[in-house]
Amino acid sequence: MASLNLLLSVCFCYVILLFLVAFVADRLAARGRSTWLRSPLIYTLSLSIYCTAWTFYGAVGYAARSGLEFVTIYLGPTLVMIGWWWGLRKLVRIGRSHRVTSIADLLSSRYGKSNTLAIGVTILAVIGVTPYISLQLQSITLSFSIFADADPGSDDRVGATVIWVAAGLAVFAILFGTRNLDANERHHGVVMAIAIEAVVKLVALLAVGVFVVWQVSGGVAATMARIDASEIGQWQVDGGRWASITFLAAAAFVCLPRMFQVMVVENDDERHLRTAAWAFPLYLLLMSLFVVPIAAIGLELMPTGANPDLFVLTIPLSQGREGLAMLSFLGGFSSATSMVIVAAMALSTMVSNQIVMPIWLSSQTQQASQSGDVRKIVLLSRRVSIGAIMLLGVAYYEMSGGGAALASIGLISFAGIAQILPALVGGLFWRGATRLGAIAGLSVGFGIWMFSLLLPGLGSGLLPQHVMEQGLFGIAALRPHALFSITGMDPIEHCVLWSLTLNTLAFFIVSVASFPNPVERLQGAQFVNVFEHSAGPRGWTGSVAQSEDLMVMTQRILGTQDARDLFQREAALQGEYGHLPEPTPEFLERLERQLAGSVGAATAHAMIGQIVGGSSVSVQDLLAVADESAQMLEYSSQLEVQSEELSRTARKLREANEKLTQISLQKDTFLSQVSHELRTPMTSIRAFSEILRDASDLDEADKRKYATIIHDEALRLTRLLNDLLDLSVLESGQVSLNMRPGNVKDVLDHSIVSALAGADGSLDVIRDEDSERIPLYSDLDRLAQVFINLITNALKYCDAEQPDLRIMARTEENTVIVDMVDNGSGIPAEAQAMVFEKFARVSAEKAGGAGLGLAICREIMQRLGGDVVYLPGEAGAGFRVTLPTKGENAG
Repeated sequence: MASLNLLLSVCFCYVILLFLVAFVADRLAARGRSTWLRSPLIYTLSLSIYCTAWTFYGAVGYAARSGLEFVTIYLGPTLVMIGWWWGLRKLVRIGRSHRVTSIADLLSSRYGKSNTLAIGVTILAVIGVTPYISLQLQSITLSFSIFADADPGSDDRVGATVIWVAAGLAVFAILFGTRNLDANERHHGVVMAIAIEAVVKLVALLAVGVFVVWQVSGGVAATMARIDASEIGQWQVDGGRWASITFLAAAAFVCLPRMFQVMVVENDDERHLRTAAWAFPLYLLLMSLFVVPIAAIGLELMPTGANPDLFVLTIPLSQGREGLAMLSFLGGFSSATSMVIVAAMALSTMVSNQIVMPIWLSSQTQQASQSGDVRKIVLLSRRVSIGAIMLLGVAYYEMSGGGAALASIGLISFAGIAQILPALVGGLFWRGATRLGAIAGLSVGFGIWMFSLLLPGLGSGLLPQHVMEQGLFGIAALRPHALFSITGMDPIEHCVLWSLTLNTLAFFIVSVASFPNPVERLQGAQFVNVFEHSAGPRGWTGSVAQSEDLMVMTQRILGTQDARDLFQREAALQGEYGHLPEPTPEFLERLERQLAGSVGAATAHAMIGQIVGGSSVSVQDLLAVADESAQMLEYSSQLEVQSEELSRTARKLREANEKLTQISLQKDTFLSQVSHELRTPMTSIRAFSEILRDASDLDEADKRKYATIIHDEALRLTRLLNDLLDLSVLESGQVSLNMRPGNVKDVLDHSIVSALAGADGSLDVIRDEDSERIPLYSDLDRLAQVFINLITNALKYCDAEQPDLRIMARTEENTVIVDMVDNGSGIPAEAQAMVFEKFARVSAEKAGGAGLGLAICREIMQRLGGDVVYLPGEAGAGFRVTLPTKGENAG
């Protein structure tokens, strides 16, 4: 018989192979050669993480103990993939569009970015998955014990197997699952290792099945005869238990953290689900193909009392096929290790993002500015969490005694995780679902599962015997296995009935009774209608937010270089090359999603809110104002029905109030825009001067580049201040005009040369110089300033393929009229009334100034006794300048 040393050597070589596969896959992905790693086949094989040691070892034991009931653990996910494919597609779309990192993160994001709900789901997931991790460790330990029986002196090594296996799996998960901060980024190495293990366990189980059917039993006909003669061949179906376990398997397939990790987080293309919808059920069919023959032949060949969970090992060993037994061991080892690794990764992300990060952030009395400090905390917490989760699995293994059937342990875990389902499905399809409803449902379901299934299953005195027999507080209706005096039911069926029924009722009743807050309603609309709203801003208003503070915060999470690259890309999208991006709602939305991939949606939302929340209108405020406005309009409508006179009075009061509000808003807007326009160049100067000061590895080209940016921004700031001073002098009436005689043609000649200097003929000016020979008496320099501004605007904003500007001058009743009309698309009708307002810019994409030019032009012309107006109805943008020929009205 194969020695334990040989088995350990083979196992060690196999683990080394997995390390190499994961390492190579990560390297290829880093070099951009990951196309084949993103194929539908690899994605489908990664879903085989569902097939753990329970389905490799436990399915045969399940069949030997309960007949064909083992089919339910395959039937549940098959029904989900075939019948609920559209629901999975919606789940994947939400996961990608909102950059969720875990199922806790998704529920938190759906229900108003609630940290409380995220913590609750995380605790439930950790406790619910712990028995399942224990199951995998138990299966590996049992399989080692089979080979150790023939190897004298190996008992000590087998006794420590569970510790060494847990430690090795923790190391693998840490090395390849926590290398990147962005948990939303695909872990190519881990996924590729899972795909390899999927093939190994399928080949191993099929090899054992082929050997049992054709070598041991003598063919298909002989095998069918043996099955008919065994207890397995008796068709006995407990409808309630079959329905319960099928439902549990389906719910677990959707809600298990490891399944959510590979199915949603690791998904690159939702179209992969089309392949997985038929390929994964086929994989499950192949995995279950020989379960019944192996179980039937094992019951016949193995001695009474032999553990049926290990028939896939003991049958080959009993026939002297040590190589096949070792292949079978590798299949079971693959089933267990792949599950533990991905489960530990998913749970550690949940613990880090939903528990550790909120606690750490709340403990910071002041915001540190050290680059990457949040990144270090996140990675450290994930690595520590992986080790702690492995220890919990070992602890459950020790507490439960490690003697329970694998299938029973798996069902306990499935029943716990299934408590997430009502809140998840309700959140996807019901906009009325609320955070309080989700918390209530999860709390009720989790409590009943703990009381009726988990604690009794531990068998270590955690639930006193008198509670088991007499009920909680001596109330017979509160016995763990006979809640509400319902007796005679299987414990699994009993727990599923009461926990999920009361969970769903609590979720529904509390959701109906409570009212969702504004963020919940906004997120509910985004989730329920995700295919119509997969992108777009969700309410951030950052018009006065501090870009440099956002930059510092992003550096703390992503690191200096990644943060700098992100902000430069966003600045380029806004047309602000070399500058920090403006904190527009769209930019803040994208920044929140980017940070959510690293620290979770709730934490990212809170961190951005700390910066922009104090100086911007929050989503809650906006929607609250909308609610109040709606109520006021309804009340006003009732008053108007009662009295027409009161209605007219109310309208007059509203008009007066609107005028006052507009005056106040204009003042506030002016101050806000002035501060914003001043801060923008100052922010760039500060940011790039700090880079020059602190970065020691910059080459001369970068230094010149940053110095040029600082110089350009300083000039921009100077121009802005000059414009503000000029406008202030003009509005105050303290301007001194230099009135002198001149000629319209001469002023236009000077203006055109000045405005088009360096324009390389990009604007063709069409004029009739003879008609321009009009004498006038005015401040020629100020008039030229107006003409230069209008010509420069045409140069900037005319969007024709061959831009031109027509200048037409004439006189009418001692008034000089100069029209300037370009051949572009003109100014939209809704914006024409605002073009002469301070800081008004029709096109933010092409604007390079502060929006003061036309306001200054209007003030100048009014001081010269004339005016400048926009000409509607022209082919392009047109402006008319009028002034008296003698200048007698100038002031």
